[in-house]
Amino acid sequence: MRAWMSVRILTGTMVVLASIALAGCGGSGAAIGASGSSTKSAAGTSGSGSSSGSGSSGASITVNISGTPPATVTAGQIYSFTPSVTVSSGTATFSVQNAPAWANFNTSTGALTGTPTAGDVGTYSNIIISASDGNASASLPPFTITVTAAASASVYISGSPATTVIAGQAYSFTPTVTVSSGTATFSVRNAPSWATFNTSTGALTGTPTVADVGTYSNIIISASDGGSSASLPAFAITVGAPAATTVNISGTPPTAVTAGQTYSFKPTVTVSGGTPTFSVQNAPSWASFNTSTGALTGTPALADVGTDSNIIITASDGGTSASLPAFAITVAAPASSSGGVDISWTPPTTTTNGSTLTNLGGYNIYYGTSPSALTQKVQITNIGVTNYVLTGLSSGTWYFAVTSYTTGGAESVPSNVVSATI
Repeated sequence: MRAWMSVRILTGTMVVLASIALAGCGGSGAAIGASGSSTKSAAGTSGSGSSSGSGSSGASITVNISGTPPATVTAGQIYSFTPSVTVSSGTATFSVQNAPAWANFNTSTGALTGTPTAGDVGTYSNIIISASDGNASASLPPFTITVTAAASASVYISGSPATTVIAGQAYSFTPTVTVSSGTATFSVRNAPSWATFNTSTGALTGTPTVADVGTYSNIIISASDGGSSASLPAFAITVGAPAATTVNISGTPPTAVTAGQTYSFKPTVTVSGGTPTFSVQNAPSWASFNTSTGALTGTPALADVGTDSNIIITASDGGTSASLPAFAITVAAPASSSGGVDISWTPPTTTTNGSTLTNLGGYNIYYGTSPSALTQKVQITNIGVTNYVLTGLSSGTWYFAVTSYTTGGAESVPSNVVSATI
């Protein structure tokens, strides 16, 4: 029977481990055999450590770790140290003792990293990083990390913001800033509701409206680098009302045009500020209106013969406006070698049951050479037209009647039949 006993002998810095096999009861002697040995030494000046051992086969296994960790770091800056490790067999894993709370430790690489803050200023002692391959291990000498305070930073901000702006015009101010380190960020207090503030540049911009007229006080723009800050003196911005503007419009529009020919009129406009826009009331259906120039143009057809009344062209600069006097345009039928008849009527205002007519759609003129055979028709879609000239009629007596119709297509009974001799 064999019993195994370990004996530990301390000699200076050398540690020797020996295993001794003792003979069992009745054994004839003691068999002494060194089954493994390991050594460990550490020298604080070299920043390295090693360990070796042997397994049952007697092969030597060694772990060596070295490197010089930085002893200082400034608050706000990155600390990083990774030791150098060699192992004769296998893969090393790492451990650490007394790591600073602000640091992270990587057990696969032995890296000790982190960024201390101003609250971490101080000294962190007796930090020990060890490497092991599972059989042998080695450690760096204990070391210390001192976190020092960052140098005092300075922030300077200057500039003279404009203190007035006219409603409708753009306001813009960007301060000048210098920092001794880092990048400045900006903040503002009591910014006007009509303004936008840029926290990266400190720019205060915006365009107030007439509704924003007034004074905005105690505006303060500040710059900071995260540690130090500086502010401009409080200032005010007064939004003033724009000066009163005038709009003048003039011109004499043509009041007659022949069917098939072009009608064109553009008023003359002057404004004391801004750019005018135009509008029109009661424009003829055959005409187009330009809201940028006030031009009224178009080419009426034969069906548009008649008079369009109460046309009003207006110019405005957004605050003040002016209009031309109301005018009318009469579309005349073109001259013809054949005879023509001018037919006029009175537009209906009530329905057959006496209620107010609200959906008048237009008129139909029926005509022919017999009062009982009004076989030809002209449709008038402009409900504002109250007369129409029929041309190209051959010699003889012609008979005419007029009906009205609604936007839904219902047609009235014909008017009384009238006649004309060409």
